[in-house]
Amino acid sequence: MRRRLDRVGDEFELRFGGKPEVWMRAPGRVDLMGSHTDYNMGHVLTLAIEQDTWIAARPRRDRTVAVYSLNAEGGGPFDLDAIAHDWTAPWTNYVRGVADTLQRAGYRLCGFDGLVHSTVPIGSGLSSSAALEVACALIFVELGGWSIDPVRLAQLCQRAENEFVGMNCGILDQYSSTMGQKGCALLLDCRDLRSEPVPLGEDTRVVICDTRSRRELTGSEYPERRAQCEQGASLLAQFYPGVTALRDVTIDEYLAHEADLPLAVARRCRFIIEENERVLGLAEALSTADRGAICDLTAESYVGARDLFEIGSSEMAAMMDAMRSAPGVIGARQAGAGFGGCMVALVDAPQVSGFARHVEKTYARVTGIKPKVYAMHAAAGAGPLPTVPANRAS
Repeated sequence: MRRRLDRVGDEFELRFGGKPEVWMRAPGRVDLMGSHTDYNMGHVLTLAIEQDTWIAARPRRDRTVAVYSLNAEGGGPFDLDAIAHDWTAPWTNYVRGVADTLQRAGYRLCGFDGLVHSTVPIGSGLSSSAALEVACALIFVELGGWSIDPVRLAQLCQRAENEFVGMNCGILDQYSSTMGQKGCALLLDCRDLRSEPVPLGEDTRVVICDTRSRRELTGSEYPERRAQCEQGASLLAQFYPGVTALRDVTIDEYLAHEADLPLAVARRCRFIIEENERVLGLAEALSTADRGAICDLTAESYVGARDLFEIGSSEMAAMMDAMRSAPGVIGARQAGAGFGGCMVALVDAPQVSGFARHVEKTYARVTGIKPKVYAMHAAAGAGPLPTVPANRAS
């Protein structure tokens, strides 16, 4: 923490000729269950993680935002009165999009100088973009002198990614970043945006296994999957008028009309309907420490994601084999949107070190890629960085 504070503070002073006055942080997230259920208005079991994004900032007297990153090239100033995309430094579009969306929603923004530093791996499925969006939004809130409900903030950050960046994601990432609870997963209902904490037993650790195989979700795969789900919900609504999203369809209702759906659409629908039920099942299994159920539910989720939703990759398959064969594993599955990135395991706490060594060795032998494996604690949601010393914030 101290080394990171010093690095960001020193780099800020070198770039901007003064000290930052405001520091904000926003965590990434990992989904323990619920792949692609969020935009189908279903449930997700999500966890805010210790990896997070910081923004150190200082207000300006003009209407300019000048933002740079220690993690990515490019950056620079843009005018709050004439916000445009920057395709030379695409990461800044998340900042620009948040500014544009907040202003369109009627909030008064102030310019600032800002420096970003993130420990959330980019392109790994741990929501680095949402962490940047939320941290940036909180800078605008603080410097503007106004307040906002955190769920409303998450919705506006989601809108920025949907409409400005062009990634039609659901609410999961932004909600997790704003509403995370230390020591607990959240069982999120993506329809009413309410959540309840699901404590993780002290004998169970969440371990993230990064395949280091990156994917780009603004291409065709993610929007295609979403469109297929929406098509399926629309077709099933012809038989069940109350259906507005796949969350409304039971497995028995689906099976009664599976033959009425195009084959690919049917596969997508079945996965989402079953996955939504698995979320509720895993929340219950964690609450009762039912390790057998945890093992079965996570395995079923991975197989469904691979075979029905088709979001797998060879690297994910190799990582799944490594995780499932490791000592101490309770359950393992995909994380994020798929197509590579990170995967997640629930591991017996005393055996985390042995689990990590086995996964690293086994996965590297099969793929030739050195993975990153690290145990996580559930982190609190976004807010001011609480440990900034006075001489760093003045």
